[in-house]
Amino acid sequence: MRRMVAETRLHPADFILPAFVREGVSEPVPIAAMPGVVQHTRDSLKKAAVEAVEAGISGIMLFGVPEESGKDAQGTAGTDPDGILQVALRDVRAEVGDDLLVMSDLCLDEFTDHGHCGVLDAEGRVDNDATLERYAEMAQVQADAGAHVVGPSGMMDGQIGVIRDALDQIGREDVAILAYTAKYSSAFYGPFREAVGSSLQGDRKTYQQDPANWRESLRELELDLAEGADMVMVKPAGPYLDILARVADAVDVPVAAYQISGEYAMVEAAAEKGWIDRDRAILETLTGIKRAGARNILTYWATEVAQRLR
Repeated sequence: MRRMVAETRLHPADFILPAFVREGVSEPVPIAAMPGVVQHTRDSLKKAAVEAVEAGISGIMLFGVPEESGKDAQGTAGTDPDGILQVALRDVRAEVGDDLLVMSDLCLDEFTDHGHCGVLDAEGRVDNDATLERYAEMAQVQADAGAHVVGPSGMMDGQIGVIRDALDQIGREDVAILAYTAKYSSAFYGPFREAVGSSLQGDRKTYQQDPANWRESLRELELDLAEGADMVMVKPAGPYLDILARVADAVDVPVAAYQISGEYAMVEAAAEKGWIDRDRAILETLTGIKRAGARNILTYWATEVAQRLR
């Protein structure tokens, strides 16, 4: 009876798998704060992409982890055609073609020696306009490497418009933009920073959103759509279901939500202690995110849950 009258159903196509690929490793490297998640080698990433196709999920979002010596103040590895992220994009496209949407994180934080999402000015502050120039170049390089979708996650003012123009200039109108419209300054990002080997100094409160505010998200939404976003995202997912619902009610474009590293880690840690039923908790969190309005969900459980649903 419950199955027959269920108002919300999860489907493999709802899911996008975030995946990390690390430069210079010969074996996958486990991420201590995210049990079951690894920094992939190029070969293991290709296998993960094939598994994702077989499970029926919609996409894979790639994050590059360069060697520490390859980081600098400008994040040049992020726009190097031979940088780890661009190499990984080519690898995955060669492996799965168009059977999986290959998505790319468009941000400098993994590649800068200071760990911020943009270029710093002489006083150590993130320079919004100088960063936009880097994002434009990054978008073109990622498109050339094979990204179907770019995901600008840096929260710079005007980033969607600049990226759309940059892609159109090289004839890549076919590359879609998944806008990180509402990205909050959250305590739940901690495990992710281990996952990408972050060099962050300080915090990102000057360009990520205040958890106390919701009207700000709707202003960001209006701007992103006006600048050409094809899809929009709320991040994190679980603590911001009210924001997700407001965004979903306000637009007619696809809405995504990112179930982030801290959300994943809490469930895995509690389950390891025997305090909760792991499988039920995973499905409950994902159902809540979809019920709130997400068309697609980025989750580290994407392939596992999709296999269970098939």
